[in-house]
Amino acid sequence: MDHRTLGRTGRDVSTVGLGTWQLGADWGEVSEHDARAVLETSLEAGVTLFDTADVYGDGRSEQVIGRFVADHPDAALTVATKMGRRAEQVPESYTLEHFRGWVDRSRRNLGVDRLDLVQLHCPPSATVTADATYEALDTLVADGAIAAYGLSVETTDQALDAIARPHVASVQIILNAFRLKPLDAVLPAAEEAGVGILARVPLASGLLSGTYDETTTFAADDHRTYNRDGSAFDVGETFSGVDFATGVRAAQEFSALVAEHGPEGATPAQVALAWVWQQPGVTTVIPGARNPGQARANAAAGALPPLAPALLEGVRDLYDARFRAQVHHRW
Repeated sequence: MDHRTLGRTGRDVSTVGLGTWQLGADWGEVSEHDARAVLETSLEAGVTLFDTADVYGDGRSEQVIGRFVADHPDAALTVATKMGRRAEQVPESYTLEHFRGWVDRSRRNLGVDRLDLVQLHCPPSATVTADATYEALDTLVADGAIAAYGLSVETTDQALDAIARPHVASVQIILNAFRLKPLDAVLPAAEEAGVGILARVPLASGLLSGTYDETTTFAADDHRTYNRDGSAFDVGETFSGVDFATGVRAAQEFSALVAEHGPEGATPAQVALAWVWQQPGVTTVIPGARNPGQARANAAAGALPPLAPALLEGVRDLYDARFRAQVHHRW
């Protein structure tokens, strides 16, 4: 698998990383044994970036990763965590005092003195544009508590505001075949500024795997059940904000594109991941995995050849027909 420099962190990371929201049990229960098996398989397959957050399983994901990294001291792993959702999502919550508390908790969970990369976890726009936000983060770098910082954002406007800041190392944003807006301005701006891009929700919460139909159901504690209306957090995080029935139909069309124009033997999910990491300006794509088989298949997407122009054009046509009117103006 290829490696790229993660923006201003200066760290080399794999083009396919691992998102670990599911290891915190927010996608249904996952045992620590199973979680470690996912981490081990990912590492064996060449993955060197794990993305987590202090609220995934109330710190469980960080703790599992911390123990795993401690057991693999020579693996050159990078752990990107996130902070900011342990308090109400209002500008008044984003203070240096709170940052210190959240960072200290993550350092304990991960068992390290200094965090590789800390990302603000989808803060409000007023926080993204405030000078005080970056002054506080710069203080944490100067103190040695964090090596670098970035932002995980919901909208392209927030991403562009963050990219313009001189010490922002990376931006994390939703990017997949059903969410193309970051291609317009965010990826070119990040590439020009030397800011890393971590692409999250690359399979549109599993839709792009092509394995769902209109009758598919999920566990009650799975956000694909409880957040379809956006009542728990931004609805764009669940199925990329598209309604489930439309997403299922579009995923079937995507699978047909893959069958006709995709690399031989590649699954729709692998092609969807390759589509993301092959976009100019993307550093790494961070799919989740609930079991070693998924982790191995995801990592294999990092070795796919450049996708055919007919497939790339088909993705654009599919987005224009199914999703542009529904989501392009929102995020």
